Amino acid sequence: MCTFGGRVGYNPGINGGGLMGTVVALSGQVGGAKLADGLRRLRGKDLAVVVNTGDDHEVFGLAFSPDIDTMLYTLAGVASPAAGWEPADETYALHDMLHRLGSEHRVRVGDRSFALPLLRTEALRAECSLSQITLGFCKTLGIESRVLPMSNDPVRTVVLTEDGQASYHEYLTELECEPVVKGFLYAGADVARIPDEVLEALYAPDLEAIVLCPANPYHTIAPILAVQGMRELLRERGVPVIAVSPIVGNKALKGAAAKMMQELGHEASARRAALEYYRLIDGFVIDTVDEAAAADIRACAIEVAVAPTIMRTEQDRVALAQVVLDLAQVLRGRKDAERSE
Repeated sequence: MCTFGGRVGYNPGINGGGLMGTVVALSGQVGGAKLADGLRRLRGKDLAVVVNTGDDHEVFGLAFSPDIDTMLYTLAGVASPAAGWEPADETYALHDMLHRLGSEHRVRVGDRSFALPLLRTEALRAECSLSQITLGFCKTLGIESRVLPMSNDPVRTVVLTEDGQASYHEYLTELECEPVVKGFLYAGADVARIPDEVLEALYAPDLEAIVLCPANPYHTIAPILAVQGMRELLRERGVPVIAVSPIVGNKALKGAAAKMMQELGHEASARRAALEYYRLIDGFVIDTVDEAAAADIRACAIEVAVAPTIMRTEQDRVALAQVVLDLAQVLRGRKDAERSE
């Protein structure tokens, strides 16, 4: 029996019919974590964040879940303002000593950044699920929202390049995102199961909206959608599905999303980002600099909201989260009207 985090299967709870409904966000990376933090400030315990685990890997035998850890640091308010994917005031004494001793490990992992993987590895060996472990971290870090992995089963994102294939972690750290991308595989996704805790959130009777946070559509959001039955379930729930563009002014704010779009034969644009979720999303939020693309996106039967999407401050995160929820409310009203006709 898993007792990680103090008690079995810690769950902050689901809203039992309060004034605000449950929101489920699909997320990963720094930008996705920032929007999730804005949603947390508006929804608290009524938010569940389903996080990409396709980038998970081992370092020195320890289980690293980079997107989950980024999310935990951000929602707990301890993320580095500069980096975002590591705790604030990080130090690198262990990394420096490892290199002095001859280690060839290239990724600069900070001292504090080893804490979550150490405890995660110990709990996994004690047969705790990744969901239980992550909810336990929510408890100890004081996060009232639920942070959940997309699956407790292993899924690994594989990047297909002109030079062969590599795990996303290898593509990022060893190949430095240089090879031309030809496609992606999500190994294990076809047999991976949606965790019970994620199903509980998606089947909440007061589910208000499903949000696809601004993150790379290929190696962050797509692995979540590839989990067996996930995409179908999101549509079947019948609530508005809203995405936020990770592309602003034909560029990705962080990461290689724009590069990947172009190498896959597409334009790097907000419109293309919307089409990555065609027939899944009902609404799409684009930045004010991309307002000219709104009509083309609406022509694809996707409603559009135009707002500042670059989140430099906590106020920016909340403002964008409110735009997302406002768009969901408008679309929900339309759906309800259609059902009543």
